[in-house]
Amino acid sequence: MSYMTDRKRANRWGSAKSGTQHFWRVKVQSVALLVLVPLFLLFVAPVIGADYDTVTAHFARPWPAIVAALTTVVAFVHFADGFQVLVEDYVHGIWGKMLIIGMTCLCWGAAAVGVFAVARLAL
Repeated sequence: MSYMTDRKRANRWGSAKSGTQHFWRVKVQSVALLVLVPLFLLFVAPVIGADYDTVTAHFARPWPAIVAALTTVVAFVHFADGFQVLVEDYVHGIWGKMLIIGMTCLCWGAAAVGVFAVARLAL
């Protein structure tokens, strides 16, 4: 039977030294999405159901294209960071690392595809 304290069990494990930075990064992304999502809806809603020429003409203006691209990138990065927290809390070992790497790659790839789609519409 061991009478080790929590501090003694955690000794030599060290700190990750990135928890506060990750926390604030997710909070800043959340605030950015609070602004970007209503703007996205404001700029995209008028062209829902419109024909291709109308949509390309709408996204040829700078603000709709910028807002759509920013919303896409921030949303996917925010999802990847949230998924990382979830995996770190509940999945351990090599599977956790593989899931984090895989989802990070998938989210950045999806963000790149989204930005490419907006650029394709805008140009």
